[in-house]
Amino acid sequence: MSHDDSLDCNPSANEHFSAVLERSLQDPSRRNLLRGGMGLFALSSLPLLGACGDGGSDTPITPTRTSLGFTAVGKSILDSVVLPAGYTFSVLHASGDRLTSSIPAYSNKGTETDDWSMRVGDHHDGMHLFYIGNDGKFSATETSRAVLAMNHESSADSHFLHLRGQTSAGTDGKKFDQFGSWDLGARPELEALKEINLHGVSLVEVRKGGDGTWSYMVDSIYNRRVTPQTPARITGPAAHLADIQAFMVTRYDTQGTTSRGTINNCGYGFTPWGTYLTCEENWSAYWCMPQGSTAVDDKTVASRIRYGVASAPLADNAIKSSGQGWHTVDPQDDRFARWDVSARGADASADFRNEPNTFGFNVEIDPVTQTAPAKRAAMGRFKHEAAVVGIPVAGKPLAFYQGCDEVNEYIYKFVTTANWDATDVGGGIAAGDKYLNEGKLYAAKFNADGSGDWLLLDISVPAISGYATYTFANQADVLVNARHAATAAGATKMDRPEWGAVNPANGEIYFALTNNKTRTVATTSAANPRAYKDGDGKRSSGNPNGHIIRFKEEASASTASTFAWDVFLFGAEEDSVVDVNLSNLTSSNSFSSPDGLWFSKATGICWIQTDDSAFTDETNCMLLAAIPGQVNDGSMITVNNTLSDLTGTQDTFIGAALGDAKLRRFLVAPKGAEVTGLAESADGKTLFVNIQHPGEGTAAIGSANDFTFESQWPGNANYGVAGRPRSATLVISRTDGGKIGAA
Repeated sequence: MSHDDSLDCNPSANEHFSAVLERSLQDPSRRNLLRGGMGLFALSSLPLLGACGDGGSDTPITPTRTSLGFTAVGKSILDSVVLPAGYTFSVLHASGDRLTSSIPAYSNKGTETDDWSMRVGDHHDGMHLFYIGNDGKFSATETSRAVLAMNHESSADSHFLHLRGQTSAGTDGKKFDQFGSWDLGARPELEALKEINLHGVSLVEVRKGGDGTWSYMVDSIYNRRVTPQTPARITGPAAHLADIQAFMVTRYDTQGTTSRGTINNCGYGFTPWGTYLTCEENWSAYWCMPQGSTAVDDKTVASRIRYGVASAPLADNAIKSSGQGWHTVDPQDDRFARWDVSARGADASADFRNEPNTFGFNVEIDPVTQTAPAKRAAMGRFKHEAAVVGIPVAGKPLAFYQGCDEVNEYIYKFVTTANWDATDVGGGIAAGDKYLNEGKLYAAKFNADGSGDWLLLDISVPAISGYATYTFANQADVLVNARHAATAAGATKMDRPEWGAVNPANGEIYFALTNNKTRTVATTSAANPRAYKDGDGKRSSGNPNGHIIRFKEEASASTASTFAWDVFLFGAEEDSVVDVNLSNLTSSNSFSSPDGLWFSKATGICWIQTDDSAFTDETNCMLLAAIPGQVNDGSMITVNNTLSDLTGTQDTFIGAALGDAKLRRFLVAPKGAEVTGLAESADGKTLFVNIQHPGEGTAAIGSANDFTFESQWPGNANYGVAGRPRSATLVISRTDGGKIGAA
């Protein structure tokens, strides 16, 4: 998602598998086997997956469709949404739209005087549709009413919320830089509250009219916001809960049993029992240690450095600081003081040094009740980008697959202790306590031969208990500092693991590896095989176009300790050299930086969304439709890498080429926007798609605080008051009423 993807908080040198591959290739028999294209299963000895839930099958899965039902749209740099012929869209809601009639409609001029806690948040991101039954409760079957649960990621464009952009108290129009840096000085209270509350989750009732159109309902009893100020419960394994809560002790809750809210919500998941999992992604950038503040202890510093949290007081000669300056409003008011994470009191119960420990989790929300959200510590603490559940099988544990979105971070799996019981559908947060508090956490190791291992993250593992870089006190420490634990265990560094998705046809798991500007020829691995320089306008290096990896569990089991993998697609410009354009993309389906992933149960289509900077000299970000095959439907290939005059070869495994028939560009976004977040009506005839931060490059300039707008969308599409750009949700349908994307 939108942040500096070059930040690398993982300095360890033991997870890149180029060395492993090199050793493998020194064995002539293995090298020949790999180059023969059979290594994926000959070396991993993993069976082909059958329909998930049937215990596995030796029969390959056959795709249900062979082509897509629309004409690909071309690349576009217009400030508009581009769709294929025969499709249309409307805007459901946009940043700032009100959830209650007790506050004014959004002005889009920055003149609002409320604190944003009952308005739709900003930076629309992951979302899911939860149907409402006639009894007003969650319905597992389709109805004409639903709650749309939606994440709101960052405050990078929060200057649009204010009349004159971001300001410091006592100055005339002094402006703050884009997210990540602010001029020293105090912030006005209302500005800070707006910026805080635009984060989190919006829960909004939507209804389908008799004519098939969808709209959101102002004043619905289901409308609410979960913001960074909403109380949340800290949960975890019973045997370790007290130790987990010890990490969460602050002035707000001196016992550590609760925390406040959720922030930088990006990817998401949903549970089989009908609740929403919102993922806290780039939460680490919001805190500050001001000049002259007291340093924290060495172990806290080691933890913070691994997550990118402010770990030392700002230097006396510094003129800028991290975060948004929210702590400057009033140091006595906990709403603002919590963003100063220095050691100001006698111990952690007297200040907010532990406040960052209360973020970095999956947060469970019941979309149809007012039950307090629950932070699920058992699933690990990192920069969560996905929490996707495998296909539930009665009487078997559930598996949730998770990404950590930063360069050279990991893919994780959480396996529940409890076995799935369909009678828990509709059980809300209580069902979440049953499944998400007890289980085992693993990190993925992708081997050079096309196999993979799930590495247990537990204090009993010698590599973790004896890890020299960070000393774990107990299992709670392992869960709270899961990044350190995954490094200790030997997980594979990946190219920014973002959204995950599960193919409902066969249970295979897909992850978008968005890009990695730090990837070098020497650090390529079989699972991250490219290191090159983008040859045209943007000229980024590393793996600037990203790829999508997929894997399947041994014997289709959620509890499997091994898996088989290949690369589904490589992002590339269609005119790139052959060792970059490995998936043979054309002008109809070339893409860069895959981010969002989502599978349609109605059509079997895999939807791919992009958040790109490498290809934007030719096109805005986009949404593509793909017809997936299965792991091992392609072959082994050798990639010839060249970067900074260094060359090298890397063997990897690639899926069968899709061609234009099975991969097409479906939508192109307005200027500066990311395409992210997707939901679909159960009948497959309505697609909800988020357009995030149009006009991202827009900045406040000049002493009069004038704005220069890169984008004016969606105002230029006749939604709301024209002027400043806004994140918004599209509702897409076919003019003939058919299923989206299908032939």
